[in-house]
Amino acid sequence: MCRSVTRRALLALPLAAAFGNQGCTSRRAGFRGYAFIANEEGHAVAAVDLEALAVARHIPLDSAPVDVLALQTRPFVYALTPENGSIQEIQADRLSFARKLAVGSQAISMHLSPDQRAMYVLTSEPKALVRVALDRLAVDWKLPLSEDPHDFAISPDGKMAAVSAGLSVRLVDLGGRRIGNPLGQPADTGAVRFLSDSRTMVAANRGERLLSIYDVATSRLIVHLPIAVRPDSLCFSNDGGQLYVTGEGLHGVVIVYPYRGEVGQTVVAGHAPGAMAVSSDYLFVASPQSGDVSILSIGTQKVIGVLHVGSDPGFVAVTPDDQYALVLNRKSGDVAVLRVDLIAPNRYKERAAKLLTVIPVGSKPVSAAVRRV
Repeated sequence: MCRSVTRRALLALPLAAAFGNQGCTSRRAGFRGYAFIANEEGHAVAAVDLEALAVARHIPLDSAPVDVLALQTRPFVYALTPENGSIQEIQADRLSFARKLAVGSQAISMHLSPDQRAMYVLTSEPKALVRVALDRLAVDWKLPLSEDPHDFAISPDGKMAAVSAGLSVRLVDLGGRRIGNPLGQPADTGAVRFLSDSRTMVAANRGERLLSIYDVATSRLIVHLPIAVRPDSLCFSNDGGQLYVTGEGLHGVVIVYPYRGEVGQTVVAGHAPGAMAVSSDYLFVASPQSGDVSILSIGTQKVIGVLHVGSDPGFVAVTPDDQYALVLNRKSGDVAVLRVDLIAPNRYKERAAKLLTVIPVGSKPVSAAVRRV
């Protein structure tokens, strides 16, 4: 399936060349798998066939999903429906709803364990961190929290969690089910992330516009890194060596070297940039207000293209083979598919981005998970 680039898109992207001879005849085989897309207002998950580049099925749910995660070890996908505090299981090989589990009255977010045998869910009512055994789809344990939680992360080795609660961040020993003392001074803490070695944790201090880096073993502060934006969105490069930060305060992306505890340059990219995703070579940065995606070369740390993709892009995912970047447009209810391998020199010796197609998927798509078949 091929679709021509609109005149509006061409005008919005001076660097992009029209498809011309790069059309259907040059396209390699699509990704063999599905993108499972959570449609918040549609109360459904859309399964998009990434070979056919079309919706294969809409899978209805009993509440609004805001997040979706896919197992790679077994044929299951999980959607989080916060309003009824549930995770909903979808059978990926049959594209059908299987079962659900309520872990609380209201939920915030979920993460898989590294071995994909368990799911951790952060709930606001009751305030708790919940571990779910996925083979039984049953609660293993609930760890009560004393503060209203905001965000959490699981370390890559599966031994620790970090939970932010607005004015604090705490480490959690998952094996011993023990919650540590608050780290640092009270702060408006947002996102938390572990580095790939599991020994270091990053907490985003939104109020003071800085990143706090902690040693996990000792719970001690390593460094505060002031940055030029409020740290709303965080995204690591594939090797974990660079951390990209976007947020209120600047139309750009701050590049941080977390292992060195240093802030690199700030790259102007888009208008009020937000959600990000990486391939091996590129960072894709969505700008919801302008409906664009900026493409930054990881090697040169320069923006090499800007592409109009739709209305209110709020989530980006890259397929595991780096073939496609999928941009979810919340207002227009569709997914823009970018050909990553066509980000290449054009006749002007510049680089051009290619919008392959736009797929209508439902009402307010907010999250996606890609799974091979």
